[in-house]
Amino acid sequence: MNEEQRLSTGQVNTDLANKEEKDYSQYFQTVYTPPSLKKARRRGKEEVSYFDDFEIEERFEGMGNGRKFYIRTYGCQMNEHDTEVMAGIFTALGYEPTTTVDDANIILLNTCAIRENAENKVFGELGHLKPLKQRNPDILIGVCGCMSQQESVVNKILQTYDQVDMVFGTHNIHRLPNIIHEAYMSKEMVLEVWSKEGDIIENLPKKRLGNIKAWVNIMYGCDKFCTYCIVPFTRGKERSRRPEDIIQEVRHLAAQGYQEITLLGQNVNAYGKDFDDLNYRLADLMADLRRIDIPRVRFTTSHPWDFDDELIEVLAKGGNLVEHIHLPVQSGSSSILKIMGRAYTRESYLELVGKIRKAIPNVALTTDIIVGFPNETDEQFEETMTLYEEVGFEMAYTYIYSPRDGTPAEKMKDNIPMEVKKERLQRLNNLVNEYAAEAMKQFEGQVVEVLVEGESKRNDEVLSGYTRKSKLVNFKAPKSVIGKLVNVKITEAKTWSLDGEFLHVVEKDEVLN
Repeated sequence: MNEEQRLSTGQVNTDLANKEEKDYSQYFQTVYTPPSLKKARRRGKEEVSYFDDFEIEERFEGMGNGRKFYIRTYGCQMNEHDTEVMAGIFTALGYEPTTTVDDANIILLNTCAIRENAENKVFGELGHLKPLKQRNPDILIGVCGCMSQQESVVNKILQTYDQVDMVFGTHNIHRLPNIIHEAYMSKEMVLEVWSKEGDIIENLPKKRLGNIKAWVNIMYGCDKFCTYCIVPFTRGKERSRRPEDIIQEVRHLAAQGYQEITLLGQNVNAYGKDFDDLNYRLADLMADLRRIDIPRVRFTTSHPWDFDDELIEVLAKGGNLVEHIHLPVQSGSSSILKIMGRAYTRESYLELVGKIRKAIPNVALTTDIIVGFPNETDEQFEETMTLYEEVGFEMAYTYIYSPRDGTPAEKMKDNIPMEVKKERLQRLNNLVNEYAAEAMKQFEGQVVEVLVEGESKRNDEVLSGYTRKSKLVNFKAPKSVIGKLVNVKITEAKTWSLDGEFLHVVEKDEVLN
């Protein structure tokens, strides 16, 4: 990358340190481009480069010997996976992980920008870290992830949080060794945020968070531009990994004994739309992964607009493709969906659900819903409630709308009183709980396949794991079954979990069809 694509240390940092006024915007001209829907909708012509030769430079080898790193992760599975990559880079540099900030030499906050509450948590944590930095000035504190791609956030960090040593964005993870080196050498904050759309970097080291389930990125970015969402700007345009790289990674995970993989993408079922030389979509990838000897394959998060008939046909074949689909609807009102920029209607969503249920009768559907979007009337909210009932979702992530800097919705008048938003959320959550309990009740007396993940958080004498439909099951069994697929007979259904009786470990020929 050239100097026009990043802000590095040196004169700029000196200028920032000596600058008396609080206007830092000029320093973002070549570093960060504030969201522009008009410009972003024209994107797609920028060349995306593929790199498969990542390696630690010789000058950085051993940088972390005798040092420890700590990463706190906020937000989605994509951030969790980014943390795995950064942990892999830290380990390759010689650092060791730690579970506490108290003995860490480097502390990274991997941030989420999707909602205001997530940002507030990060700023609160930075405040808590200041006394630690004062006691030990040699500690490096960094902020990365989606918040770092927002000019207003970086401005706030520059103005208020002088304990921060480095800020870098979502496109810069592979530059972590250079950024750490600059932070060690510089007396000022290292700021490296690229405004370009992003490349594909293969062969990055990863330190997986577990050895049972794994995330696999299949694409990055989003081109949907929902009016409330900052992700298309913080993560860049849609760009897909080559299928051969994905398949190789999944085969490697299968050989290592992983039992489940989840394919990740901001808009995962848009996979392959950006290929100019290949007619290969998510349905083709799922068909290929279905042939790999790994018990379970999931994907998240999908957009209803890109959920095509070919994908439904492949998923209906089952095997290691689980019968659980997360299909965010956001609202049950066509008029609200229109101003959200969701590009589908209530009617077309229900038509899609009908196709899925016809092809996969035992499918478990879950969703995301926002309440209190600007101008949402009581009647439009009721449409959301009736859609929830009509679809019969088994679970939903529900949120109160909050405006995000730089999104088109931010310019709309947030004209729904907070007490109304909270009342609607409470009503919706009551419905969600009711349908979740009903969905769980059907499992009583049944035998389900559970992937055992470990001890229950509440009782170390109880093991827990998830079914193919992503239902949490608690049961007593020998610790030796952790990491294996087992059959459990359900004895009691609760709203969000199931209790059961361990039967036996599932034989291999029972798992794959």
